[in-house]
Amino acid sequence: LASLQYRARVPRLACAGNAAFAPPVIRRFFVTLAILLFTFRGSAAEIQPVVDGGDATYVGKEILITGGAQVSFGNARITSDELRYNTETGVADARGHVTFTRGSRRLLADTMIYRARDETFSAENVRFGDYPVFGSAAAASGTKTEITLDRARLSYREPGPWQPTVNAGKIIYGPGDRVRAESAQAGVGGAQPFPFPKFQQRVSEPLIPFVTFSAGFRSSLGAFGEAGVRVPVSPAVRLGGDIAYYTKRGLMAGPSAEYGNARANGSYHGLFRSGFINDHGDKLFDVLGRPVGENRGYAEWEHQQRIGENLTFNGQLNYWKDSAILRDFRPGAFINVQEPDTFLESVYTGKNYFVSAFTRFQPNSFQVVQQRLPEIRFDLLPLAVGHGFYEQFNASAVHLREDAPLGGPYLQSDRVDAYYALMRPFTPRDWFSFTPVAGGRVTYYANTRGMTAAGLPVVQGGTTRLLGELGFDAMLRTSGKFDYQNAFWKINGLRHLLTPKLSYRSIPGADRRQDRIPAIDRRQAFSTYLPPLDLGATRNIDQLEPMNVLRFGIDNTLQTRDPVYGSRDLLLVNVAADYEFDPKPGQRNFSAVHGEMALMPAHWLQFDLYGSYTTQTAVLRELNSGLTLRDGDVWSVRFANNFLRDDIEDYLVEGRMRINEIFEAQTKLHYDARKRRFNEQAYGIAQNIDNIWRISYVVTFYSGRQRESDFGFSVRFEALRF
Repeated sequence: LASLQYRARVPRLACAGNAAFAPPVIRRFFVTLAILLFTFRGSAAEIQPVVDGGDATYVGKEILITGGAQVSFGNARITSDELRYNTETGVADARGHVTFTRGSRRLLADTMIYRARDETFSAENVRFGDYPVFGSAAAASGTKTEITLDRARLSYREPGPWQPTVNAGKIIYGPGDRVRAESAQAGVGGAQPFPFPKFQQRVSEPLIPFVTFSAGFRSSLGAFGEAGVRVPVSPAVRLGGDIAYYTKRGLMAGPSAEYGNARANGSYHGLFRSGFINDHGDKLFDVLGRPVGENRGYAEWEHQQRIGENLTFNGQLNYWKDSAILRDFRPGAFINVQEPDTFLESVYTGKNYFVSAFTRFQPNSFQVVQQRLPEIRFDLLPLAVGHGFYEQFNASAVHLREDAPLGGPYLQSDRVDAYYALMRPFTPRDWFSFTPVAGGRVTYYANTRGMTAAGLPVVQGGTTRLLGELGFDAMLRTSGKFDYQNAFWKINGLRHLLTPKLSYRSIPGADRRQDRIPAIDRRQAFSTYLPPLDLGATRNIDQLEPMNVLRFGIDNTLQTRDPVYGSRDLLLVNVAADYEFDPKPGQRNFSAVHGEMALMPAHWLQFDLYGSYTTQTAVLRELNSGLTLRDGDVWSVRFANNFLRDDIEDYLVEGRMRINEIFEAQTKLHYDARKRRFNEQAYGIAQNIDNIWRISYVVTFYSGRQRESDFGFSVRFEALRF
């Protein structure tokens, strides 16, 4: 029986005659009987109200509830000073201190009309809340899934002077907890300086997902103020810009954008940022010694996309008007990207292979770039071909070009390259494996121009180079177990894994035809690590040298039981070195011994180390180490060093400590032992405001740098993400 249920106290009943003076049980009986008889005539599918409080009076086809009405319609609940419900139309009219609750959403209003049949409503003089969003409006209307607020104001978290806010003629709070606004003004607290025709954002994210502001002083820039904002204009796009003013340089501004979406069959995300300035300060010189011009700027774009299960697309653009634009105005970003890269890449992943297309451009005029216009590549992963043999194959075709600045040599070639290898692993015991390797590489060059690796002009005309590879990989696997217990370090037994390794490669005649090959893919990146042995893994194929090398190494791993992951690594120690049977002029037979170590006995302690040691001369060539200590989010400190003989000897300390729920102290020290000076000293305080904003106050001192200031002070505002 779909009927109105009545559980309220009834002190009197106007239409029941003398029953108004009857005992309470009889009064409830008459009221309930009258309501049931009338509502039984309605539709059985209609959601009928449940009255939980107030004084009820039956007048015609309406029920009037006064004295603090409390009525529920399914999962919707209304309380008010007075509520009138029409049993025929299913319309409830609530007035005075109206509270409407449905799920996690609550709405306060002066008056409300609720239609039980379609579960819609309309209200006036409204306050609205659904954590973490709160708002107010002149009027509101809605359905089970959507609420429309007219002449509204919405804030992230409870309204306050620091909360992100949006004022709009109309705000729609719809399915998926998404906020949509029309004719909107966005800002903070009582200030909304940013106009947006349309504004869209999820409730689970801050109303202004990216807001930064910083101000301070640097001796090279003067006093400055920087601001950035990106506000959602659609479910997948956020638009905005960055603007900054430097008293010694001028005004820098540029648009910015962020976009992204995730679906079951794919996802994409991208970011664009730019800045342009007419610089009237001391601009000095670029990396090539040329004077930096007045009109300066940069543009950055990055994109990552997954198309279905097998296809990805990635891209990056870095356009700099001069080599020092980021170093002067965004030194934090310059530390990570000192030589900008611009490329597009797409990779298709098959069952046991990859097909890729890669293009690298040269948008800047101050750096040397090995342009690939484009490169198409196929990689076959090791594949069983029968009788215990495995094959591996890769091939590529590329148009290469290098246009050096300042009149340097112009290099060009069209190159087709293929590599094939055959392997046959032998495992006579589970603790021993031996894998012979035989491979070959054929490379064809055409349309060649430029200089060889020796600096001589390339002999014109195409050429084909054939190379062979012979070698093996051998490995022993041993282990030992120890019943050692330590409650402090949470050690439950120890297992030591010891893996000696031995590899050999012979690649004779790798330097043939060098007089016809422009040295574009050459050995140019500085590295102190051991180079790859496999001919197929070598990337500097335009500048190869014969190889006759035996590499030996030992890997050590110490583990303990872990209740979550099964086992946990406590210590890693790996050592390797090469023996060159045919050393080049000035080269020794034995290379330096390379070692790396990682100690992780607990989540609050980590120590890592890399070293390179020359045994013949007892000289330490390189040593890099780091020690990190942490206590959850209370404090952390890292001690590190970088040592490269005759070039670098630096020591770094980075630390942070939470003072209380609001303030956190931070410091960074960078000491140059060769110059006997602190290259950088930074001391700062970070402040958390209502878990909405983070304000950082940082004082920085520099020494020895040619472009950066020797002193800086900044105050930076950032919107926290959740």
